[in-house]
This record gives sequence, C-alpha cells and structure tokens, in this order.
Amino acid sequence: MKTLNDIPSLQPDPLVLKKLLTKRMPFGKYKNCLLIDLPEPYVVWFAGQGFPSGELGELMSIVHEVKVNGLEPLFAPLRERAINGPPKNKD
Repeated sequence: MKTLNDIPSLQPDPLVLKKLLTKRMPFGKYKNCLLIDLPEPYVVWFAGQGFPSGELGELMSIVHEVKVNGLEPLFAPLRERAINGPPKNKD
C-alpha cells in the first residue's frame, strides 16, 4: 500500500519556474523570446515535431503544458515579482 511518502510532491520547482521566466529561445523565428512568452501555436507545433533534447526541450515541454491547459495566468505574479522584485513591507 502506498503512503504519502511515496507520492511525488505536487509543488513546482522554483528553479524551473524561474528558468521559464528568464530563459530565451536560442534559435528560430522567436529567437530571444522568453520561453513562457512563446506563442501557443509555435509550442504546439514543436510538440508535434518533437522538442529539442536537453534542458531546452524539457522547459519547452513545460511551456506546452502551461499553455494548452490555460495556466498562463498563474505566471502573472511570478512575472511581476521577477520584474519588480519581492514585495516591500508597507511599514
């Protein structure tokens, strides 16, 4: 019987999230575009053709899942924090 210790964490890896907001597409029509900002049709096309190998392909696969499942709004606070830094105390 499985226990809670056997179930992988559903918490996203903060380093992966940061990479999605900071890494840029290194080639092609959308060269220098942030991975999270790649247009959905482009990412869907890559999903059909096959993602590149290595870290870029893994990150693009995550971007694909985010986009096709309508999860982009979840990145708004992360994007804001990446641009403006952590929230300031109101004291």
